[in-house]
Amino acid sequence: MAGTDEDAVAAADDALYVLTAALLTPAKFPSVLGDDYPEACAALGLAPLADGYGLVLGQDGEGARWTVVIDDVSLVAVAIASWDCGMEYELSPDERTVVAALPGWPLAVAVAAPGVPAPHDPHPDADDRPPLTPPDTSVWGPAQRRLGADEIALQWGMWREQVDDSAFVAPAAPETGSPETRGDGSSAPSGEGSSEIPGDGGEAVGGPGGRGGAGQPRHSGIRRVLAEARTYIDSPPPLGRVRSSFAPGDARTLRADGPGWSLVARTDDIAFVLLDDEPGEVLPVGRGPELPGLLAALDKMAVRPN
Repeated sequence: MAGTDEDAVAAADDALYVLTAALLTPAKFPSVLGDDYPEACAALGLAPLADGYGLVLGQDGEGARWTVVIDDVSLVAVAIASWDCGMEYELSPDERTVVAALPGWPLAVAVAAPGVPAPHDPHPDADDRPPLTPPDTSVWGPAQRRLGADEIALQWGMWREQVDDSAFVAPAAPETGSPETRGDGSSAPSGEGSSEIPGDGGEAVGGPGGRGGAGQPRHSGIRRVLAEARTYIDSPPPLGRVRSSFAPGDARTLRADGPGWSLVARTDDIAFVLLDDEPGEVLPVGRGPELPGLLAALDKMAVRPN
């Protein structure tokens, strides 16, 4: 397993200033790392253990970036919950829980530890492995597509209000003057816990949902995504490829990913699709006659937080 070198662990544990943390579990993992839990673990050289891991990102006394992987998932979960509530919580992992110390950060971190040099990669003498780096958000690709889906799930209400439901039941006709669902970042605020979706500033291909009067998606990419998502019901995909989380009321927020696509939906509402080959575009999908059943079936087999 990568990152278990004792010297690297000792270097990272020596006066590690914790800046942030993340969960790496089947139900919740940084989506920039992969479309599913095993892929996310592989990106860090970790075995996909059923209970998952906690990722602690910080700097050592020299300012070097380190990602410390621990097996005390509950400790990290409590810390994140406390921080989300605006409470202070000192995250100090026990040495015995450390699984690996990896140079660099796989996620973008906007803060730095006070009183130490600015964040930088560890010196090769401390660890000669290539340091982890966040994805390049200036270009569109799988990681950016997944970050875009994260943003939609986080800011569902804002994205949902841009969609005119009447467009879903309009007679099939060439799209003219349809509302825009932009993916260029101008319609979504950026900041901690969210991300912009860069694009070319054009409107969503096919208009809202790209749907016709018969309730069938006209956009070939949407048809492919829905067809592949249906295959998950009978042939379960890798763990974490479909996840279900809390939503207001009796609904659930559903997240599904696949080769080149991401889908975000509310089980009582519509869905949004993002594609690798449609840079920056956010494609809404109306409920129609088939989407409710598909979402219900996916939610039934999805991984849920404990």
